Amino acid sequence: MKSCDVLVVGAGATGLMAAHILAKAGKKVTVLEARDRCGGRIHTIDDIELGAEFIHGDLPVTLNLLKEAGIPMQPASGEMLYYRNGKFTDEGGFMDDWGLLMEKLQKQEKDISINEFLANEFPGDEYNDLKNSVRQFASGYDTADPDTASTFALRSEWFNDDEGAQHRVKGGYAAMIDYLEREINNVGGKIIINSVVKEIEWARGRVKAITADGNVFEAKKLLLALPLGVLKADKNGKAAITFTPPIPMQMDAISKMGFGAIIKVLLKFDEPFWEDKQTEALAGKSLKTMAFLLSDEEIPTWWTQAPQHSSVLTGWLGGPAAAAKKHLSDEELLNLSLQSLSNIFKRPVAELKGKVLASFVLNWTIAPYTLGSYAYDTVESSTSRKILEEPVENTLFFAGEYLYEGPAMGTVEAALTSGKDVAGKMLS
Repeated sequence: MKSCDVLVVGAGATGLMAAHILAKAGKKVTVLEARDRCGGRIHTIDDIELGAEFIHGDLPVTLNLLKEAGIPMQPASGEMLYYRNGKFTDEGGFMDDWGLLMEKLQKQEKDISINEFLANEFPGDEYNDLKNSVRQFASGYDTADPDTASTFALRSEWFNDDEGAQHRVKGGYAAMIDYLEREINNVGGKIIINSVVKEIEWARGRVKAITADGNVFEAKKLLLALPLGVLKADKNGKAAITFTPPIPMQMDAISKMGFGAIIKVLLKFDEPFWEDKQTEALAGKSLKTMAFLLSDEEIPTWWTQAPQHSSVLTGWLGGPAAAAKKHLSDEELLNLSLQSLSNIFKRPVAELKGKVLASFVLNWTIAPYTLGSYAYDTVESSTSRKILEEPVENTLFFAGEYLYEGPAMGTVEAALTSGKDVAGKMLS
């Protein structure tokens, strides 16, 4: 049996941030990670971000950590374009009714699901474009299910949409994870990978974590820094954890929170074909400054590495549409991606396939130690957060981006902030 002051289950951004602070404060910390690597939903290969990618504005915890680590950023900016009805345009789908939507959102007094709000306030077919655009935003950006996503959360997101300039981490977010790993190890903390925690036995001031291979770790306190999808997992799932004694109030709170579905596809081509003369003639303009392209294709959202010159295109499918395709094979998802690009850029699939040098299909929704994308607010999320922010007998603690409440929900900033906050709570 291995003993320490604090056990941290999960070596994503939240768990490593908390372990970093606790270890620097002199606590004997052991981090247990199910995967064969640290980072969780951060995963960088050859500067290509397979998971988290953007810094969405001026985010204090992220920026301070990058400054502390001496890791530079680079801008992520360019044109937002749409492909609608066979044409490229810079006009979105519901700008004509934007004012009416904002007015009705402001007047809404009771929080209900987005779909319920749209059905109540925009019942006519004349608003179909508006309703579809709202649902696409909730599903695509927030990876949420409009049947359960909170209208108040969407309202807050849109009325506080002043996040500032976007950036990427130079070399990828993995540089930040590597820094946290080194810092933890330098002050005597331990990180043990390939350790799948299956059982947690606890009493006040004492806790045991038992892994799938029978190793037992003991501590005074335990921090669960796992994705919400893992905590919500079916009891027979590969990553599911059993608590003895049970913690029914906390598990009920977890069940009422939203966790999105996502499929991310990255394609590295032999050249950025969307910048060539053939595409310029098709679009009626140069796409050299294109950052995002939104469409109605099966893989609807695409982005470049603009303003950096790169031959990488990233495809993104979120929400119920991603959940519906989660059981497709990587090859099927790759073919859907190429077909979507073929439909947009009017080039044969075979031609595009021949130009692909490397491809990555990230079906995060079925990845056993993630089981989804990131949290979104349901009507009951705020109440659930209050329950989970309170430690269980000052022994079991929860942390993760799903417990963050603010403008950067669902981001690395949310994960780091939660880790920082819970570490302070544990030290006090």
